[in-house]
Amino acid sequence: MAKKYYAVRTGRKTGVFMTWAECQKQVTGFSGAEFKSFPTMEEAQAFAGVNAEGIPDTLPRAEKPASAQVIAYVDGSYRSDTGEFSYGMVILKDGEEHTFCEKMTDKELALMHNVAGEIKGSEAAMQYAVDHNIPEITIYHDYEGIAKWCTGAWKATKPGTIAYQAFYREAVKKVKVHFVKVKGHSNDKYNDMADQLAKKALGIL
Repeated sequence: MAKKYYAVRTGRKTGVFMTWAECQKQVTGFSGAEFKSFPTMEEAQAFAGVNAEGIPDTLPRAEKPASAQVIAYVDGSYRSDTGEFSYGMVILKDGEEHTFCEKMTDKELALMHNVAGEIKGSEAAMQYAVDHNIPEITIYHDYEGIAKWCTGAWKATKPGTIAYQAFYREAVKKVKVHFVKVKGHSNDKYNDMADQLAKKALGIL
C-alpha cells in the first residue's frame, strides 16, 4: 500500500501526521476541521501550511480574521417524476449558520440527477464568497467530482461539468477555494442539514 501523509490544516493540532489514527485524534468532533491525505510530504505540508521544520508558514488559523474561516456544506437532490433538481447549502460564518436551498430545471443538467444540484450548490458557495468579499472558503461535499472537475483530476466532458469548471476558474481569481469530501448520510450534522434543505426545495420533505 502506498504511503500516505495526513495533513491537518484546522484541528486540535495542525501539521502533518504519519498515520490516520494520529490525524483522526486531531479532527474527530472538531467543528470545521480541515484535513486531507497526500502521497508526498511536500503536498501535505503545503496543505497544512507548514514548512519542512513543521513551522507554520502563516498565522495560526485562530489568529486570522473570522471571515477567512468560512465553511460551506453543499448537497444536491433530484426528483425523477418532475425532472427537477436542487441544492441545499449551509454556510458557517462568524459562529453563525446560514441556510440556503434552491430548486432548478434544466433538461441537460437534470441528466446528472442529484449531482447537478451538488454542482449548483458548490457554485452558490463560491458565489457567496465572492459577493461577500470573503477571501477563502472551504466547501464540504459528498460527491468527489465536485472537487475533481475543478482541479482537473477528472476531465470535464459534459456541458454541465465544463460550465462548472469554468465557473470555478473565474471564482478562484477572487477567492481561495478548498474542497473537503465527506461521506454522505454519515450523521455529519451539516452535511445532513444540506441534504435535508435540498430535499425541502423539491417538496420531498
